[in-house]
Amino acid sequence: MAANNKTPGELMTHTGANDSTSDVRSLQLNSGEAQRQRLLKRLQQGPATTIELRRDLDIMMPAARVHELRHRFGHDIHLHWITQATDCGKLHRVGLYELRAGKFQAETVHGERYSEARVAA
Repeated sequence: MAANNKTPGELMTHTGANDSTSDVRSLQLNSGEAQRQRLLKRLQQGPATTIELRRDLDIMMPAARVHELRHRFGHDIHLHWITQATDCGKLHRVGLYELRAGKFQAETVHGERYSEARVAA
C-alpha cells in the first residue's frame, strides 16, 4: 500500500530515507493523545468493549488509555466485565467501558485508595 493511502491508525513501518511526511503524520495520529481523544469521543456516544475499541478505533491497549483518562484527566469511566466473541468467533472475557458524568473517584479498600491498597498487599 502506498504511504499516502494509509489510514491514521494503520501499522507503520520504517522504510528508510524515502519515508514521506504522511507516514509521520499517521504515526502522530496514533499517539497516546490521539487515541485518548478517539476513545473519549466514542464513549460519549455510549459504552464500548475492548474488542470494539481495538477493531474500530485501532486502540491496541484500551485499558491503558482508560487509565490515563481516569487518573490524569479525571473522567469517570466504569468497567464491567462481559463475555464477547471476537470476529473469528472465540469467546473472551473483556471490559465494557462506560463514561459517566462527574469526576473519577478512586475506589477504596479498607479506607485506602485502591491503587495504594494493592501495592501494600
